[in-house]
Amino acid sequence: MQTQTHTTTDRHGYSLRFSPFEANYLLLATSQLYGLAGGGSLFLLEQNSNTNSSSTDGQSLGELCRLEWSDGLFDVAWCPYAADIAATASGDGSLQIWCGLDGESASNQQTPKQPLICLQEHKNEVYSLDWGEKWNYHTLLSASWDCTLKLWDCNRQNSITTFVGHNDLIYGAKFSPLIANLFASVSTDGHLNLWNSLDFAGKPLMSIEAHASEALCCDWSHFDRNVLVTGGSDGLIRGWDLRKMRTHVFELYSGEFAVRRLACSPHSAAVLASANYDFTTRIWNLERGESAQEVNARHTEFVCGLDWNPHRTHQLADCGWDSLANVYTPQCLSGDLVV
Repeated sequence: MQTQTHTTTDRHGYSLRFSPFEANYLLLATSQLYGLAGGGSLFLLEQNSNTNSSSTDGQSLGELCRLEWSDGLFDVAWCPYAADIAATASGDGSLQIWCGLDGESASNQQTPKQPLICLQEHKNEVYSLDWGEKWNYHTLLSASWDCTLKLWDCNRQNSITTFVGHNDLIYGAKFSPLIANLFASVSTDGHLNLWNSLDFAGKPLMSIEAHASEALCCDWSHFDRNVLVTGGSDGLIRGWDLRKMRTHVFELYSGEFAVRRLACSPHSAAVLASANYDFTTRIWNLERGESAQEVNARHTEFVCGLDWNPHRTHQLADCGWDSLANVYTPQCLSGDLVV
């Protein structure tokens, strides 16, 4: 398995995202002292351009620039309509919008060291951030440990709507990529909530108990508008169908430790990846049964970040508390064609 890596000394990885514009670029959001105290750093990384050669195995990702924030950074999202802009979510309850995140600006040392905008309304850590696409391209969605979600217009300083419907810490929220104005959220109250971003009353359309324990992550299928998945501290991954939400439509067991992040593949309707607190990243293929097709144990701490490269079929990136970020194509998918 060909792998490129990057080590962020004294910074622990929480989230990473491939650029929607450049196949070789990705952003990595990190925190000092495991996010418990100290600052955070945002890294713009570049893959070795010779990604199809076996000589790339074990090579390092290039670090183009590094930006600092006064508190830990827990999530990152690229702007869907500007190639050099991204947003981060922080432990101080704020969101930051950064610019100059491109190779030319970074190589000329022209990337601004301070964010363009800082949005501050949440009262506790912001743990999840999603930048709307298609119908919601101008909006940011934030999920916080203050038990609220907020919808932002990135051209305004104040939020548009505050959504209230969870009774505990909110770990994740994601816009549907296929249904306008619909988003999902998960919380340590165990519930999966569905919301209409145009409902300014800020109440959920639906709330179901997705896990008997904490629900920590969710993601939407890129192929079936009705399907989404959740992961919990019970080690379970559950699939849901919007047409029959009384119970989950499938269940995968990812081990005795928590599932921290899920990523549905943009290249195959059946493929799913999970980042886990047992230090592994697991690859699942729903067409091949309920067991993981591959278990990668390249980390020595919690795996927290996970993303598929939209430009390269089955290329995956993960990061963890061990300060290591990896980019690779899972062995079980290396011979597969796009489904």
